[in-house]
Amino acid sequence: MTIPVLCLASASPRRRALLESIGVALEVRPSNVDETPMPGESARAYVERLAIAKARALIDSTELPVLGSDTAVVLDGRPLGKPVDENDARAMLAALSGRTHQVLTGVAVIGPAGTLSCVVSTDVRMRDIELDEIARYWHTGEPQDKAGGYAIQGLAAVFVEEIKGSHSAVVGLPLFETARLLSRQGVSVWSTRL
Repeated sequence: MTIPVLCLASASPRRRALLESIGVALEVRPSNVDETPMPGESARAYVERLAIAKARALIDSTELPVLGSDTAVVLDGRPLGKPVDENDARAMLAALSGRTHQVLTGVAVIGPAGTLSCVVSTDVRMRDIELDEIARYWHTGEPQDKAGGYAIQGLAAVFVEEIKGSHSAVVGLPLFETARLLSRQGVSVWSTRL
């Protein structure tokens, strides 16, 4: 059994898989924080605040450094959350169709070096998506719990025409920037590979 070197404050199977893919042995403890945006808060400030809050919520319950993260899909400066129902998902994907939007992912790691955080922005251009494709995609079940109503690492990959920035950030965790934060906290990547 591998000894964890990091506590992940998230129930996201995607974040867990991304960290494991770079060899980080971890324990998973989802944190429960209020995700209501503050009045006038920018999307960038929002994802960074939530990433820090998620990590802080668990720091007293473990000896390990804690990583928190949050992702927002932003169109025309407005964050798109997770769809509440089929109509909401259809409206989101129709709005994203044929356009470029931003995916902002905030990452925070709390450990011996204090609280370290960053926000990574990635531009994602969707091709024109037909309304019947949107309907069929909804019925796959995939978009139901995804910010912006799509999963780039899943079936919606066929909608993505171009990405400028970090693919892994769109999935849920920017690995390049995360590895730098972990290193500054004394957490080694590849720990389960050696």
